[in-house]
Amino acid sequence: MHDLTLASARKALRERRLSAVELTDHFLASIRKFDGEINSFVTVTEDQARAGARAADALLATDNAPSLCGLPLGIKDLFCTNGVRTTASSNILRNFVPPYESTVTSNLLADGAIFLGKMNLDEFAMGSTNMTSAFGPVTNPWRRKNSDVKLVPGGSSGGSAAAVAAGLALGTTGTDTGGSIRQPAAFCGITGIKPTYGRCSRFGTIAFASSLDQAGPMARTMEDCAILLESMAGFDPKDSTSVDRPVPRYEDALERGVKGLKVGIPREYRPDTLPADIAALWDQGIAWLRDAGAEIVDVSLPHTKYGLPTYYIVALAEASSNLARYDGVRFGERVDAGTLDELYEATRHAGFGEEVRRRILMGTYVLSSGYYDAYYLRAQKVRTLIQRDFLNAFEKVDVLLTPTAPSAAFAHSERPTDPVQIYLNDIFTVPASMAGVPALSLPAGLDHDGLPLGLQLIGRYFEEETLFAAGRVMEKAAGFTHKPALHAGAFA
Repeated sequence: MHDLTLASARKALRERRLSAVELTDHFLASIRKFDGEINSFVTVTEDQARAGARAADALLATDNAPSLCGLPLGIKDLFCTNGVRTTASSNILRNFVPPYESTVTSNLLADGAIFLGKMNLDEFAMGSTNMTSAFGPVTNPWRRKNSDVKLVPGGSSGGSAAAVAAGLALGTTGTDTGGSIRQPAAFCGITGIKPTYGRCSRFGTIAFASSLDQAGPMARTMEDCAILLESMAGFDPKDSTSVDRPVPRYEDALERGVKGLKVGIPREYRPDTLPADIAALWDQGIAWLRDAGAEIVDVSLPHTKYGLPTYYIVALAEASSNLARYDGVRFGERVDAGTLDELYEATRHAGFGEEVRRRILMGTYVLSSGYYDAYYLRAQKVRTLIQRDFLNAFEKVDVLLTPTAPSAAFAHSERPTDPVQIYLNDIFTVPASMAGVPALSLPAGLDHDGLPLGLQLIGRYFEEETLFAAGRVMEKAAGFTHKPALHAGAFA
């Protein structure tokens, strides 16, 4: 069972070679034995998972089993789950138990998925390392050659990525605001996709930046992500940003191939400082697609250099607004004080970590009187230019190929003290988020230290099928079967 993908587990369940109870018990045992070293779960829901597995086995004995029936998943602790603690990895929501279910998790449950528990993340999804969680940092299951130094899994969906890489779940949900699915997928050697903004409902997902946040799947293979996204996506009248258009059968696009496809290579994504390992892998990815029949086209996205500063103005402004509700009166753990102002101050200081407080202050500043036009309004104008770059590029090409991250996973002890240096981890992922276009990361090779590196494919609005087709070609060519040092299979 250690080597099962979500697709192969689904097949084994349908053919009755495996029961949902056996599969769920296997993952729960692996979590108990192994997650102490990784810390990928905030909450494990053993009783709920076993009850779901028993119900799934009963359905699998009939002809009415839904698409994900009996498949154990992990849920990022940013999705509200009815009756199950949902914390956003923050002290201010440490004891919050929602009385309702997010639309994404509702869709997964309706399709028969089993939830193993809630995944650790950077607090309120703010971070690129998964070291800002109130429940402790997540450790990447990968190790450098001849080293036991603990590495970051990336963020904010670091717990989701680490659990899949370590074999503690068949798949997980993530959210991507500026790269929070794709960057940890690259660091942990798995596949993750950020769909088009509006493809998955945001209802019941704790907000970071509302115009950027988008849910997506994380799993070992392109096929597994296609299966999960088909379940997660869909129109939701409870979300005003949800787009009303049919959800394709993404699995059908996997073997479409790339013959005749035009693949753009943006020159701005190859800075002089790009590590040689990543540049070589990018060139290899170009060769794989060319050999499969794609046409390679050089393109320009001239406003890419403004992507990161623009993102951090827009995202932090929206975060300061979204997090205003956590004041100990309307939401969140309360710290009593003598006056109402002192209550707000004490509650928010105790409830929010350093990075969240920093981002709230920066966001409030750029929205303040006298600075709104200079910062926020100007950032929105530049965002439009970034979006226009992509639209212009997609008049010439079908997809774009770039690196996912500017480095492999780095050590906990190597985390920069300068926040701006940490923000640079998102330099290749942020522009697609600003434009709202779909993008995925797939593991394509190892660096000189034996750590996974990812390549990113970016597509046109609502053309995730093209991304899956191109990604599948690259996945086959890469033949990435490497496993991390810390993998549940090693304890079999």
